[in-house]
Amino acid sequence: MHTFLFLSGGELMLVFLVFLLLFGANKIPEMAKGLGKGLRELKKATDDIKRELSESTGGITQEITDTTSDIKRNISEITTNITQDVQEQTAAVKENVNEMTDNLNSN
Repeated sequence: MHTFLFLSGGELMLVFLVFLLLFGANKIPEMAKGLGKGLRELKKATDDIKRELSESTGGITQEITDTTSDIKRNISEITTNITQDVQEQTAAVKENVNEMTDNLNSN
């Protein structure tokens, strides 16, 4: 048999029997109904809090996303510019080396 809250089947039956004797068969459905309503209200309150937090942080999340995109775009532009400059300088150095090599070979 499965244990529930470290109670065996016999112990659970005893607890239910005592509960039934204390509150009576008519009162148990009312208590269960009240417990159900309380749980629904708790779930509703929890959902409301989650929704409010989501709404209040939504603008911040969008700002972070926009800023991150801007930073990535700027880094990409800078990287492209640096790469072009390096390629241009490399081509100029190669051209100078070739000219010097040609001058040395002609002398």
